[in-house]
Order: sequence, then C-alpha cells, then structure tokens
Amino acid sequence: MDIGGRLKAVRETRGLSQRDLAGRAGLTNGAISLIEQNKSSPSVASLKRLLDAIPMTMSEFFSEVETAEVPKYFYSAGEFTELAPQSIGLGNGAKGVSLRQLGDASRHSLMVLHETYPPGADTGPDMLSHESEEAGIVVSGIVEVTVGDQVRVLNPGDGYLFDSRLPHRFRNIGETDCVVVSACTPPTF
Repeated sequence: MDIGGRLKAVRETRGLSQRDLAGRAGLTNGAISLIEQNKSSPSVASLKRLLDAIPMTMSEFFSEVETAEVPKYFYSAGEFTELAPQSIGLGNGAKGVSLRQLGDASRHSLMVLHETYPPGADTGPDMLSHESEEAGIVVSGIVEVTVGDQVRVLNPGDGYLFDSRLPHRFRNIGETDCVVVSACTPPTF
C-alpha cells in the first residue's frame, strides 16, 4: 500500500496543510513531507498520532470499504485488512509489525487482530493510547508488553487485558516471529 500517498490524499480531502497536520500531531511538517513521499516510514504509534489528528482510525485508513449487501461472516486469511503493513516502523528494509484486522471493525463493536512482530520489531518508541479495552493471547514467540509503568515478557499461552487509555507498547525481544491474537472494544485503533 502507498501509505504516503494515502496520507496525503486523506489530509488534502480534510482540507489540512502539512503544517496544520504537523501541528495537530506534534510532528514537524518536514516529517509529514517525508512520510507522504514514502521516504520515511512512521512507527505504528506515530501513524496513530497522525490519524488521531485528522481524526481517523487506523482501521478506516487501511480498510477497503465493504459494500457487500449480503452479511459476511467468514474470512479467508487473504481477506484480512492490513492495518500496519510490514514496511511501517523500520526504515532499514527489515520487516516491521503486521496488524491484520478481521472484517470491517467500523461495522462492529469489537475489533479482532492477528498481530505478527518479527524479531526486534515494536509498535514504536512512542507509547500507544486509545479509548478502548484490549486483550490478547500470545500464540507463538515472546513479546515484551509495557502498560503504564509495568513491563512483562509474555510467552505462548500467556495473555493480557488492560484499559487501552493507559500508555502501552509491544516489542518482540525474541529470536523468532511473535504472533498474537488480540481484540479491542470499541474498535478505536
């Protein structure tokens, strides 16, 4: 996905200049310019701050509008919406965090994610915070989760549940991919 082009289109549609968006998000307009030209890749947390300043959820930013008139209940792995393409967060060509959403969360009161964190990947140096509650279970690998001032390393089968308004961060400190299945309600991410 052309993240920079999509950000520019959304910004312009909302009538915002790069300077306006930068001021609202607490970034420089130079940083916005680099992201829009795909010369810089934002962390998940930075992209979330930018979208909060628009305002728009990550789900809305990355989702293709579902126009099916027939309700959809089942999704193949290829039909998940990628909310954080693996190019986000790592400018050195390494794989970044992948957050794949089940269905269109804007149509439901629950968001379910299939998360993959390659070794060394994280949600960014800025802590995440959003209006919801979230929970998850580690399927494979290990992940360091920070919530407020608490830090815990979770192994396969371990889980978490917290108020997402608390600053939080996820980081793979292991040698292999970490896979987490998570949910948040309401879907504000």
